Amino acid sequence: MKVLLTGCNGLVGQKLAELFIQCNTFELIMTSRNEQSPFEDEKLMYRQLDITNKKMVRTVLDEIEPEVIINAAAIADVDACERDRASAWQTNAAGVENLAHSAKIVGASIVQISTDYIFDGKSGPYEEEDRANPINYYGKTKLAAENILRTSGISYTILRTSFLYGAGFETKSNFPLRVIEALDAGEQVKAPDDQFSNPTLANDVAYGALRILETKKSGIYNIAGPTWLNRYEFAQLIATEFGYDKKKIVPVKMSSHKLLAPRPLKSGFVTLKATVDLGLTTTSIEQGLMMLKSQIKEFRTSTEETKNKTK
Repeated sequence: MKVLLTGCNGLVGQKLAELFIQCNTFELIMTSRNEQSPFEDEKLMYRQLDITNKKMVRTVLDEIEPEVIINAAAIADVDACERDRASAWQTNAAGVENLAHSAKIVGASIVQISTDYIFDGKSGPYEEEDRANPINYYGKTKLAAENILRTSGISYTILRTSFLYGAGFETKSNFPLRVIEALDAGEQVKAPDDQFSNPTLANDVAYGALRILETKKSGIYNIAGPTWLNRYEFAQLIATEFGYDKKKIVPVKMSSHKLLAPRPLKSGFVTLKATVDLGLTTTSIEQGLMMLKSQIKEFRTSTEETKNKTK
């Protein structure tokens, strides 16, 4: 099966690439808007693709003729989406429309990575059928992408996830990494005790996408970590696993952070459908943090090797 992956330079994209490369069942073609692949292996197929460029999308899909497109390309910085709504819409919504248009022509299906931020956070954790009501622009663009696929006339699967974490090569930071960085510098960490979700190891999202392809399932699936907890509780677990003083973690209310975009307070997911249909069991927080420790070590080494090569 020929699979085209967009956004392979991001955290989820890298974990998807790492997993699918190991599977002989799939021929993976990785893409991102960057000229060069984040992976050094020259045997890996890579094409530059900007999903906001409709003509480029059509050209690349006509050439490759994938059976499945996994769309991991997105602007996921919630405040950045609020500041630059035009760019957020172009990537998160219009980009999906471009993919869907060309996918219909070449006969490809789409697996779309979505988010719990399509909900307002008043009554989470959420099931697949619950009514979406985003309270920030990021959530609105991701819900728009889901609706575009619903009306596209192509086969699709929406993979919703929550509060992603992990480490990759030159990927953006996330909550555990910021907590570790602050604690390592001896700083206090102010973590909300009123914002709840399921911390989700990015590797689990990749495996969920793999299971969707293997089982040929379509529709909507929630894929998230097994534990629903608040940011303060999660920060304490991070401090414990990485050997820092938990007293440096201070509980605060989410409103005290004065962020540009509002955040849902009780988001996250019920994942029973994915467990039953996909046979998917996601990683516990304790095991996930142990894996994160290994990932940090791996990518620090990789970064140092890259720096040494460029000297």
